[in-house]
Parts: sequence; C-alpha cells; structure tokens
Amino acid sequence: MQHKQTGLFVVALLWLGAALLGCGPVETVDQQLQAMIAAQDIQPFEPGLPVDPALAALGQALFFDKELSGNRDIACATCHHPTLRTGDSLPLSVGTGGEGLGTKRVLGDGRLFIARNAPDVYNRGSTAWQTMFWDGRVANSVRGYFVTPAGSQLPPGLDSVLAAQAMFPVTAVDEMRGRPGEFDVFGQPNELALIPDDEWAAMWDRLMERLLAYPEYVALFQAAYPDVPPSELTFAHAANAIAAFETGAFSQFQSPWHRYLQGDEAALTEEAKRGAILFFGDGACSQCHTGPLLTDQAYHNLAAPQIGPGKGAGAPLDYGRFQATGHPEDKFAFRTPSLLNVAVTGPWLHDGAYATLEAVIEHHLDPAGALAGYDATANLPAELQETVVRDTAVQQEMLATLDPTLASIRRLGPREIEDLVAFLEALTDTAVFDLAHVQPATVPSGIPVQD
Repeated sequence: MQHKQTGLFVVALLWLGAALLGCGPVETVDQQLQAMIAAQDIQPFEPGLPVDPALAALGQALFFDKELSGNRDIACATCHHPTLRTGDSLPLSVGTGGEGLGTKRVLGDGRLFIARNAPDVYNRGSTAWQTMFWDGRVANSVRGYFVTPAGSQLPPGLDSVLAAQAMFPVTAVDEMRGRPGEFDVFGQPNELALIPDDEWAAMWDRLMERLLAYPEYVALFQAAYPDVPPSELTFAHAANAIAAFETGAFSQFQSPWHRYLQGDEAALTEEAKRGAILFFGDGACSQCHTGPLLTDQAYHNLAAPQIGPGKGAGAPLDYGRFQATGHPEDKFAFRTPSLLNVAVTGPWLHDGAYATLEAVIEHHLDPAGALAGYDATANLPAELQETVVRDTAVQQEMLATLDPTLASIRRLGPREIEDLVAFLEALTDTAVFDLAHVQPATVPSGIPVQD
C-alpha cells in the first residue's frame, strides 16, 4: 500500500509540474481528435430520403442505355461505371466514338479526349449539394431556380440540382451527342448532331421521341409518372429518374470515419487518427474540405498541371470557373471535390493530373514547384504525356491568381503525408467495391449494356 501511495504521489507531482509549466497533462490521440471534432462541430454525412423505386428503375435503364447518345455508342455508365468507382479510372474521359471501358477504352479516329476528369457520383443526391460540374455551371440559385447554360430553355419540373446536371452530358458534342455527318452504330444518320448547339430544347425533345418509341420505356415512364400522359413527358422527367437512380445506387458513406464520428474509437487506425488531426488541424485541409461532404463547394486555383485538349474558347487551356462566370479572378479555379471515397476515385484533380494521393498532397504543399517539375511519365498514359502545357508564361499566369489559402499549409514530412493518406483511405465505404449488381442485364433499346 505504501508503494502504491508513493507512486500515485509521484504521478500527481508530475501532473502538477506539467500544469505549472503550462503544458498540462498529455492527451491521447483520441482525446486530441475528439476535442477537434467537438470544437469544430464535425458531423457525419447522412443520406437523404429514400427514392421512389419506380423512378429509380426508369433511371437505371436510362443510365445504362446508349440510346441517349447521338451515335448510340455511349451511355452515362460508360464514364461513371459502378465497377470503376462511378468514374472511368482515366485522367480524361473518352467520349462518343470510343471503344472499351475504363483503362482499356480507346479514342475513336479523329477524336479528342474530354477536357476534364469524370468525377465520381457518390452521394450526389444529397440536398447538401448546391453545384454540379468542375466549373459549377449548373447550380442552385438562392432564388429557388437552377442556373444552367440553357437559361430559359431549361424545362420546368426538375427535382434537384443533380437532375439539372443530368440534362447536359447528352447535349455535349464530344461526350454523348456527336458531330454533324456522323452515323450511329446501326448506320443511321446522327440526327441529334444536326441540331444547333444553342437549341437545347430541341435536343431534349428529340431524345424523348427516341425513348418513347420503345414500348418498354413508355411502360417505365408510366410506372414512374402515373399522372403524366406520355404526350406531356419531357426530358426533365428522364433526368429526375437518372438522379433518383444515382441517389439510390450510389449513396455510399458508411466509412470507418463515419463510424468513428458515431462513437466507435476502434474504427480508425492510429495512423488515420493522426492524419485526421493533421487534416482538421495545422494541415489546414479542412479550410476547403469542410462539412459532412468534405467540400466547401467553392472554387480554388491550385495551379494544377494543364493537360489534354483544353476547353471552350480557351483551348488548349482550361480556364475552369472562368468558363462559367467570365470573371478574370476565376481563371484556373475549379470546385473543391468531396473527399468521401476519395481514395478509390483517382486519378485526381479536375484533369486527372495525378495518379497518387501522395502526389496530390505534395502539389498542395508546393504548387509552384509541383507545376514546374510535373512528372507526366509517372502520372499519365502515353497518349496524354505530350499534351502537358509547359509554357512558362502560362504557368506564371496560373500562379498569379493562386488561391491564398494554400499559403497557410505548412510543409509536411513523409510520415505526416502517410498519416494523411491513411485518413483519406478511412473515408472509403467498403460497399463501393460491390456495386456490379446495379448494372442491368439489358435495357429497353436492346443495345448491349457496356461491360
């Protein structure tokens, strides 16, 4: 008993000495992390309301059906495939005219890569999402309407910003619509490609004519919209269905981090816990990757390497958010991605410029150095390596409007980067590896499903 009391007395003296010196008792990693969680009111992502099964069934057929493309050779699922973590595993996507799936997909003759990386579609049905696309050109308005490139041509009745997004890939020339003079896989002229680029409503009307020519689609639409006569159906009804399917099939949030936030201290490894402390602490990641979705949905110029064909009038450059706003300060800025399931959704950044999370982190730590020393061989397939923009004047222009929040990120050592990656890996729901079942065996058009 005497020894036990002496030991406790020594411990108390040590604790008191530490307190008098201002350092207080040593906290465990869990105590540090939980204090951050409480102080920053960090909440787990939670799903929205269940979707209507009939609406989701229609959306599933549409998502996998190449009938929605001008040449009938590409579906939504081609670039957002469930077995490829709802992306395509490519830095830049291969649109209409291409063949194959994922890393085996190849460009068609005379085709260009799509200018941007195909983002994952996990958890996009959440009402927390306010913007869509890397440049945010589709967004919720504070006045209750959708901001889109189509302006007043956008039909009424869209249920969400995700549904509004689903209206546009089918109208994009290089993604799904195709070009004038092309023929579909059956040798028929591509009539969608003949419609002028600014006649959005005409494109959507023609797609509905295609879909409603199939009795099975008529039945699916009637089941999903029993109170809407076929003559009153618009592509907004199809887009709502696609969004419902994506919401039901791809809400994947049950990660170790989610379980930890719900009280399971054993859900994270010690490395992941240290990484979380860095992420929400002096690593400064949560300045932009904030909220349950781990994105501020704002736009930041990271001076990401420019690769590929470029986009719009700025080609061969991609000016990002500037494309949507025309504001000079928005040049080279892209929306902060959600980090839920980030470890399985590479390549990363708006153009898939990096093949590893370590490289992405290192770019954030030293954008100027990473841009100047970008290793195309280590990060890109051969056909994209020569497209990297090396012009020093362009790089200086990019760095001139570099997001100032990057300056607050301190340099991290190799061990700290490993810990940060461990935390990012803990944001993965293991269910993402078992989604092959959401692909139907057939679709109403009878066109073979992408595999």
